[in-house]
Order: sequence, then structure tokens, then C-alpha cells
Amino acid sequence: MKLGRILMKTVIRVPLIIWALAVLYPIIWMFLGAFKSNGEIFASPWSLPKVFNFHNFVSAWTDFNIGTSFLNSIFVTVLGTILSLCFALPTSYAIERLQFRGSKVLFNLYLSAMMIPMVLGWIPLFFLLLKFHMIDNLWALSLIYAVTQIPFSVFILTSFLGTIPKQLEESAAIDGLSPYGILFRIVTPLMMTGIITVSIMNAVNFWNEYFMAMIFLQTDEHHTLGVAMDLMNQQAQYTNAWGALFAGLSIAIIPIIIVYAIFQRQITKGMTEGAVKG
Repeated sequence: MKLGRILMKTVIRVPLIIWALAVLYPIIWMFLGAFKSNGEIFASPWSLPKVFNFHNFVSAWTDFNIGTSFLNSIFVTVLGTILSLCFALPTSYAIERLQFRGSKVLFNLYLSAMMIPMVLGWIPLFFLLLKFHMIDNLWALSLIYAVTQIPFSVFILTSFLGTIPKQLEESAAIDGLSPYGILFRIVTPLMMTGIITVSIMNAVNFWNEYFMAMIFLQTDEHHTLGVAMDLMNQQAQYTNAWGALFAGLSIAIIPIIIVYAIFQRQITKGMTEGAVKG
């Protein structure tokens, strides 16, 4: 019996270990390449760097304008995440709790919007922003990010709202609390796990977004990291700045790793709690 359990665990774990190594190896190789000189990268691409030199990071941050793009990405990610949450949280509460006429239809419309490819809206959005003189504007890009994630955020948050007992809100209403007071003082603290989960998933999506940033941002000082890394990759082919490119990629991926490491438990808990609607 014990042998069977050991074999079963081995069968399950071995493919997972192999998959983890396949995913981690290129990332580790990229981090090591960020500390190597160009000569070391070509001479011994698979070895450890002889000296851990931070020159590539300085070069990527200053010479290739990664520093400005990094700050731009932080701006659009934070602002887009906050706006998306501000739009989605009251909407989710209204759909799930108020049960007004047409609430189910509205919820189904949000679900349908999740199925529409965003690429279909790029051209109309471009001309709309052009008309309002909002091309190459980080505020406009943040707003677009927030709006595009409202359907997903509403879908997740309504699932969390369904797990909160209505009796708590009814007691608060009897005590004279307004619907907004119930939402922000009673409901929001109870569904903080869901809010953190949605915020992190949206933030990761905004941080990694490339195509809309490339279309709607046109000057170097407004480029986000995705666009800057693409331009840097093109330049590295002609300037032989592969070490700086690896350093830039490392700078781009480090914030996501840190955020996931900090909120890993909340994300896992949020995904499991939101899967069952009460």
C-alpha cells in the first residue's frame, strides 16, 4: 500500500518538477546573462559569470531609457488597477445585491464582453483618442486598461459577494447605514481577499500589456516597459548590447516576482474561495 502511494506521488511529481525546471531555467539563464559581459555571453553562455557586474543594469536603465519606461509602467499599472476596482466594485454590488430590473441581463452583458477580442476595439479607440487629443497620454491608457478589465473584475467580485451572508447587510441597513456605507464599511472588508486577487491579476495584465501601449503611445518618454523592451531588442541586434537587454528583461520581471511572492497566499486563497458561489 505504501509502495503504491509512493509510486503515485512520483508519477504526479516528476512531470511537475520537469515542467518547473523547463520554466525556471530560461529565467535563471536570463538573470545570469544580465551580469555577464558580451564576451562572456558568446564565449560561455551556459556558465556562471566570472564577476557579478551591475554595469548592464546601469546601461539598460540610463542608455536605453528603461528607467523612464519602468516608471511609466508603474504609473499606468497602479492607476489602471485602482480605476478598474473603483468601477467594478460598486457595479458588482449593485448586480449581486440590489437585484434591480435588468440586473441579470447586465451581468450577462459583462460576461459577453469578456468573450469579445480586444483587438476589435483598437482602431475605433485610436480614432476616438485622436479626436479628443489623448493620443500618447498615459492617463488615457490607464483609463483604457481599467475599462477593458471591468467585465473580468465584475465576474470575479460577484462570485465573492455571493459568499457573504446577506444578514450582515440587513442588520447594517436596520441600523441606518446607507447602501454606500454597507458596501464600503461592511462588504468591502469581508471580501478583501477577492479584491486583492482581482487587483493583482489586473496589475499583472497591465504590466505585461504591449499592443495597446504600442498603438496609443508614440514618444519614447511615454513608452511602457513592454514597448521599450521591444525597441531595445531591435537595437541590441545592431549594437551587440545583449547583456543590457538581459538586464532590462530582469528589471521588467522582478516586480512581478516580488508581488507574487508577497501575495501568493492571498491569490491562492482568493482563487479557491471565489470558485464556490454561495
